[in-house]
Amino acid sequence: MRKSTLIVGAGPTGLTAAVELTRLGQDVTIIDKRPGRSQLSRAVGILPASMRILEPSGVAERIRQEAVRFTAFAFHHEATEIARIPFGRQADGSDRVLGLPQDRTEAHLSEALNEMDVTVSYGTTFETLHQDEEGVTASISGSQARFDYLLGADGVRSSVRQSLGLPYDGFDVPNKWSIADVDAPDWPEPTVFKGYLIPDGNVVIVAPMAPTRFRVVASTEDALAALPVPMQVENLHRSGAFTISVRQTSHYSEGRAYLAGDAAHCHSPAGGRGMNLGIADAAEFAQRLTSGTLDEYSAARRRVGKKTIDFSEEMRSNIMSDSPLRRTLIETGIRIVGSVPPIAHKFAQRFAGDL
Repeated sequence: MRKSTLIVGAGPTGLTAAVELTRLGQDVTIIDKRPGRSQLSRAVGILPASMRILEPSGVAERIRQEAVRFTAFAFHHEATEIARIPFGRQADGSDRVLGLPQDRTEAHLSEALNEMDVTVSYGTTFETLHQDEEGVTASISGSQARFDYLLGADGVRSSVRQSLGLPYDGFDVPNKWSIADVDAPDWPEPTVFKGYLIPDGNVVIVAPMAPTRFRVVASTEDALAALPVPMQVENLHRSGAFTISVRQTSHYSEGRAYLAGDAAHCHSPAGGRGMNLGIADAAEFAQRLTSGTLDEYSAARRRVGKKTIDFSEEMRSNIMSDSPLRRTLIETGIRIVGSVPPIAHKFAQRFAGDL
């Protein structure tokens, strides 16, 4: 039986939910308060699990035609490489992590949705909701509309979550991080994901986004200045500092209203899980709505969210230790991982693992 769902938020999570619900024969309305699709890119990495989710709709193939395939993860002690871990053993690259600016991922999802005769209503604001046993009445830009279900995919400051009165417990990581998205045509090995361990327990990451475009992220306030090797930047797309929040809501649903993506959880960029976790939330919501098992959604996704947060925090706390002894042990461990192929393969599998 067809059900109607209002999706609030048209980032990767909301767009995936709209694509999957429509593909599975459900009715969808998707709104976003922004005037149009974002031209900025928060996330970069796309995991194999996300590609499998996006395969039936054709979005995976669109992404595959444009994305960069990461071939390895290279660890450095300052400028010196200490380990290299290859990604992917499948000849077709289906087990590799891909790099693509988030706005391009959103563009491919939007194009697929448009081909299904569903368009995002931009400049449309969710205000509040009232629900009963049969449906949800949402106030949207001064008007009211009735739906069977509502999915809040509207980010860390989720208006849907606030309307439901659900807590968003957690903490902020004390130090400031920074980001720079750059064009650097002369950057060596443009398909290698690179991590640099620098003094005082800090780290810099360089992630490929396109053949000559890279994301530089650092646990300091100036990502490019923290990079211990030279990078010739031809164009700076964006830069800035940010604070990492580690939070998760107590429930992913209340009545007929549900949460997915950053509206339900947020964590550090270590491990590259954020956008991918939201995509997995959205796909499971669509599958459970269609199969009539939505009552299991909240508990199931909260378990996965908790596991992902723990994984990201484990990685962040390990690589950012300012204890000289612990840092030495971590670097020794990285060298061992890189020098023993079976261990390196297990690390690569875990990094690219399912959600």
